Amino acid sequence: MTGKNRKAVPDLTVDLGRGLVLKNPVMTASGTFGYGEEASAYLDLSELGAVVVKGISEEPRRGNPPPRVVETPAGMLNSIGLQNVGVKAFLAEKLPFLLDRGATVVVNVLGSTVEEYLRVTERLSTAPVIGGIEVNISCPNVKEGGVQFGMCPDMAAGLVASLRSATDLHLMVKLSPNSGDIPGMARAVEEAGADSVSLINTITGMDIDIRTRRPALGGVFGGLSGPAIRPVALRMVYEAFGAVRIPVVGIGGIADPEHAVKFIIAGSLAVQVGTAFFLDPLTPLRVIKGIEEYLSREGMLSLADARGSLVVGDPG
Repeated sequence: MTGKNRKAVPDLTVDLGRGLVLKNPVMTASGTFGYGEEASAYLDLSELGAVVVKGISEEPRRGNPPPRVVETPAGMLNSIGLQNVGVKAFLAEKLPFLLDRGATVVVNVLGSTVEEYLRVTERLSTAPVIGGIEVNISCPNVKEGGVQFGMCPDMAAGLVASLRSATDLHLMVKLSPNSGDIPGMARAVEEAGADSVSLINTITGMDIDIRTRRPALGGVFGGLSGPAIRPVALRMVYEAFGAVRIPVVGIGGIADPEHAVKFIIAGSLAVQVGTAFFLDPLTPLRVIKGIEEYLSREGMLSLADARGSLVVGDPG
């Protein structure tokens, strides 16, 4: 087509703030993509908006006993137990591969105390090639008797404020669906210095083997992800979008472009693809293409035209 019959190509660029700019809105979800190297046999990592690596702690963690993954009718339960190589090995052995492949890297950070989060974040801040940090606040604070940071707005805000004072990297805070007050939690971390929020993390669940009458997971409880949680995630993304001014990143059961578009309409500026990757490693690339096709079909020039465009009530 030529002249006025040629449709403009929508701009998929996403600016999440504080230097974290993505070429498109599709990221991987932490814990589903390993350190990126495992997935590189299936797709070009540089084509993704960002690779969010599995959670990194100060010291290596062995994780929970097997079995660690159980398939459910509409998703999966996992009880990996935050197994990872630790920040020192990540920087020396894992990060170079991602950078060599041209990936934009976001590192999920975890800890059992504020001090551990701080030490990991400070270590990562010495690597200027890292695009940002995703703060996992679904970890139990051992100093507070095992209460999750993500269950208490004051604890979450205190953690984020400490991290904000320790780094200039983009801070994305991953919210727990178990908090009971997503708008309040989102506002608390925004006021403490978060640059964006991502949601939702997995929903706690379990399964049972009736033949042995034992838990199906070695860790007894696990995190439910996949299509089963998508309606919950959509609702919480919509609530967070209405509560804060910082960007919202949607996560939860995104398996095709239509799902991603729903999250964008609900208020997401970017999305993360997780469980669907296990079924089809090319899912993130299909979602990127599908978002572009949707915007073009609707005559939209950028994601901003669709973001938060949900019509509630009588449009007239």
